[in-house]
Amino acid sequence: MLMQLGCDLLFDESASKRRARILSRNLNLDNLDVENDEHISLDANKNENYVIQSKKDNKINACTSNQNDKYYDAYRKSIESPETFWTDVGKIASWSKKWDKILDNSDQPFTKWFVGGEINACYNAVDRHVERGMAKKVALIHDSPVTKSIRKVTYAELQEKVSLLAGSLAALGVSKGDRVLIYMPLIPEAIISMLATVRLGAIHSVVFGGFAARELCARLEHAKPKVIIAASCGIEPNKVVRYKTILNEALESSSCKPECCIIYQRRCVEEAELTPGYDILWDDALNQRLSHRCVPVEANDPLYILYTSGTTDQPKGILRPVGGHIATLAWTMSVIYNMGQDDVWWTASDMGWVVGHSYICYGPLAAGITSVMYEGKPDRTPDPSQYYRVIHNHKVNGLFTAPTALRVIRREDRDSNLGAHIAQTHYDTYL
Repeated sequence: MLMQLGCDLLFDESASKRRARILSRNLNLDNLDVENDEHISLDANKNENYVIQSKKDNKINACTSNQNDKYYDAYRKSIESPETFWTDVGKIASWSKKWDKILDNSDQPFTKWFVGGEINACYNAVDRHVERGMAKKVALIHDSPVTKSIRKVTYAELQEKVSLLAGSLAALGVSKGDRVLIYMPLIPEAIISMLATVRLGAIHSVVFGGFAARELCARLEHAKPKVIIAASCGIEPNKVVRYKTILNEALESSSCKPECCIIYQRRCVEEAELTPGYDILWDDALNQRLSHRCVPVEANDPLYILYTSGTTDQPKGILRPVGGHIATLAWTMSVIYNMGQDDVWWTASDMGWVVGHSYICYGPLAAGITSVMYEGKPDRTPDPSQYYRVIHNHKVNGLFTAPTALRVIRREDRDSNLGAHIAQTHYDTYL
């Protein structure tokens, strides 16, 4: 059975045949009859139609969608004129120095993009928007049902805090090419830490807040950071996770000893005991008022290291180059996800995973869009109505989520009784 969730997603709740089909916001689903279909296929009629076909009943329902013209045109151009296509993508980003060559494929599979170009990820995500008159626009909305708080950060506020933290990191010896490990929950300070690191041309490595001391130690040993930035704690529905305690255990077991740790105290939840002479309070770091400019790096220099989960032996560090990544992410927000300057984007993920890096932080911010950070669960903080509430309250019109989250909501609130009191909002859903 296929159920429509008041958004543009249809999902199959059958345990053996779960699948998702993304439908654009322009589709008319009023006459769509898919009840009890066993096999559903979605085909795209080039530039014109989505076709939903039931193999069981041989029914075809065509739904026109002009919105996808942009995508198909881009795809065709990328195949027929790749250098022209990627030149256009590159122009979306702001460069300190234009590239000499779009593509260098002489050492496959180690392809290089925008060779010779110089860029700074933080400038593209923050500073250029302030310079263009968007200082008062909200960059981040932190919605935290676990702390019963909502916080908004404008691009101007983001620029100030990022610049001040970058200045403190520089004073601690962090410079281009150095690594900074970040161990934080889903709070704005995590993104501020990431952007402050890349502002200096340094490389961040974010560790998922749910990892214990052993997993943190393994990543610490490999990344060899000069500085660690961590929060005092994180919050789960029924417990407080003491990040500082876990960090202390990891440092005791590790042969890598960073210069110091910057600790953000979550005073509304729980403060951690600091190590005198080694730990620095987040507030003290910013209060030094040591602002720092953006440092350009070559397009193929590293932006970040992100480790795999380690379920198959040791975690593998994935290195992401900066230039092509920033330009492409900004491009996808418009062409793939149809987001504009006035839209509000929500990626329901965590900063510890690649989706969080790409579509909570760099993608929406590089595009100058408002990004929602939700510190909570789909169903237990406190109930399954939270996704409806976040979408309605913050006027979200683009949601990037996993099918699992929607299945959890459906399982706990099958008839949407808890969400029924919240006005339905029209938005796109991406899985």
